[in-house]
Amino acid sequence: MAEPRYIAIEGPIGVGKTSLARRLAERYDSELLLEDADANPFLSGFYRDARKAALQTQLFFLFQRVNQLERLRQADLFGETRVADFLMDKDRLFAEITLDQNELKLYDQVRDALEFEPPAPDLVVYLQAPVDTLIFRIGLRGINYEQQIRRRYLEQLTDAYARFFHAYDASPLLIVNAAEIDPVSNDEHFQMLVREIDSARSGRQFFNPLASALG
Repeated sequence: MAEPRYIAIEGPIGVGKTSLARRLAERYDSELLLEDADANPFLSGFYRDARKAALQTQLFFLFQRVNQLERLRQADLFGETRVADFLMDKDRLFAEITLDQNELKLYDQVRDALEFEPPAPDLVVYLQAPVDTLIFRIGLRGINYEQQIRRRYLEQLTDAYARFFHAYDASPLLIVNAAEIDPVSNDEHFQMLVREIDSARSGRQFFNPLASALG
């Protein structure tokens, strides 16, 4: 497989997808597309009381992602490599968790009205980690509004991600055991992961760094 031109990094909050996307963008000397959570004025309110701010939070992220990917779609996809820390296809995953039935119906109507077809990544890297690991990493990075995230929400989120990627087949998929790897701070781990990315083929592959080391 040729070097992927559009790589999407995905996984639940706290798993390290943004940090990894930044380092991969440096490695490939590529454009970086980041979900700008700090720009969402509803997010801190969502973590305080999800029911009151869920729809506003979800719609803001929807419009933000569409704007970013619209620029990508209009660009030369055969030019420079691009790395993103989000996958548009999984946007509804959050909506299903946070919105009630009527809100979800409205969200779907808004999304359908946009008539937006996002470009498919050449490779999706899905970072997996248990909830305890996510909680530890969220606490370690110390973002104030994230400290209000409830364990139950993270459990729902990790389960939703697992179901989503179990059925995902729109792009080649590399599933990474992120609980046993630190590709941001550990150069050896990062190079191991880059080799997996560079050698990825069509379909679904798994990368367990601990098993690789033992092997």
